[in-house]
Amino acid sequence: MIFQALFECLDVSGWLLLGLAALLLTDVVRNWRPGTFPPGPLALPVLGNVFTGVDYKAMENLAKQYGPVFSLRRGSERMVFICGYRMVKEALVNQLDSFVDRPVVPLFDVIFKGIGVVLSNGYLWKKHRKFTVTHLRYFGEGQRSLENYIKVECSFLCEAFKEEQGKPFNPHYTITNAVGNIISSVLFGHRFEYTDGNFRKFLELDNEAILLFGSLQTQLYNVFPSLFNYLPGPHQTVLANYKVIELFLQKEVQKHQEEWNPDQPRDYVDMYLAEMDKMKDDPQAGFNIESLVVTTLDLMEAGTETAATTLRWALVYMMHYPEIQKKVQAEIDNVIGQSRQPAMSDRPAMPYTEAVIYEIQRLGNIVPLGFPKMASKEASLGGYIIPKGTAIITNLASVLFDKNEWETPDTFNPQHFLDSEGLFRRRDAFLPFSAGKRACLGEQLARMELFLFFTALLQRFTFTAIPGEKPSLEGLQGFTQSPEEFRTLAVPR
Repeated sequence: MIFQALFECLDVSGWLLLGLAALLLTDVVRNWRPGTFPPGPLALPVLGNVFTGVDYKAMENLAKQYGPVFSLRRGSERMVFICGYRMVKEALVNQLDSFVDRPVVPLFDVIFKGIGVVLSNGYLWKKHRKFTVTHLRYFGEGQRSLENYIKVECSFLCEAFKEEQGKPFNPHYTITNAVGNIISSVLFGHRFEYTDGNFRKFLELDNEAILLFGSLQTQLYNVFPSLFNYLPGPHQTVLANYKVIELFLQKEVQKHQEEWNPDQPRDYVDMYLAEMDKMKDDPQAGFNIESLVVTTLDLMEAGTETAATTLRWALVYMMHYPEIQKKVQAEIDNVIGQSRQPAMSDRPAMPYTEAVIYEIQRLGNIVPLGFPKMASKEASLGGYIIPKGTAIITNLASVLFDKNEWETPDTFNPQHFLDSEGLFRRRDAFLPFSAGKRACLGEQLARMELFLFFTALLQRFTFTAIPGEKPSLEGLQGFTQSPEEFRTLAVPR
């Protein structure tokens, strides 16, 4: 009788209001946060905290309010954010097996398909990671050493800068091309000329996509992918860019298939083709052409973007701190001189240069929020219970700027990495490559690139700002944090 009376009393607008109330109640019940789960700001019904800033500074402000382990809701998905060196170390180092998996991030999933070496999980990931680590090491030995690749490319880069004749120029894509040539030599067995239009287009599209990953509208795609598939916006540009990038890589793989000689492997792709043949009876390992293309994308991006962006930050900081640039050059002149190229064997004798490079990485803060991870099992962190399958974001910026770990966290200060006797010292809170089982695969390659490229450039040139064009120290945050576009003067020494 009650329901019949209610039915007779309500008009269309009343039924709409009742339906809305039922939806809101369902949302509240379904997304109720248990007391054992990390706290966080009040979430909007259905939307969650989608309007909360996605940059690392916003995360720092939330950590001040809710503590180093807190949560946000994107749509119906809860994500846990971890801040500060002590808690990030607890998650990534002390609990090695608790946060190993990758969550499904819709935009990443469309592009990377949950395969390859960076965003895959389980057996496929373990097999691809082991294969990649083994063969990156293989191509780093003997005459085909990574150091030789880098030293050759240093010569090309310095010549390209010399051709600018001390006039203003933007070094962005020359540097990115040079760094990209190292991983390209490992993957494909060849480098790309700086005048190669196809590779330049690859780099430009990739850079644009990485910047757009940081926009709010792109992040909204990850919350409502079914809706945003039909809406215009930066997410459509990202997807379109990656289609062109994937086609570029497919053509490189196809060339290798046509020329492949299993008895004479030339590079990583040749070795992968051999592994496909070897693992054909184990389809769960995922060694196939689609995975090969995605893996080359993983490695091209990982082996190019962060190191190239760090070198661009290096030029920005040298222009802002000419006295530090002079001290680096004095050490280069004293240890290496001008008659030969820098070599990795020089690094132990150059503590100040090494300290400056580390400080560039620290303050440059290239990947502030790292790659997302996921709880692979139920875990306890900071007094809270993190259920299996929960997405985790480690705020690496909060580690690199942790006031409890760094004497002057917001200042460019190479002394952070020097002891009282001027010798280089490592710092536990230096985690630009993340840590644990999902730490960056290319860390050793990146360290070699940064040392050899940086010392080669400062051996040959002094970098100065153009009057009235001093580059900004404020970064542009996409997926990585990069300098704003700038021009410089490379004055031959």
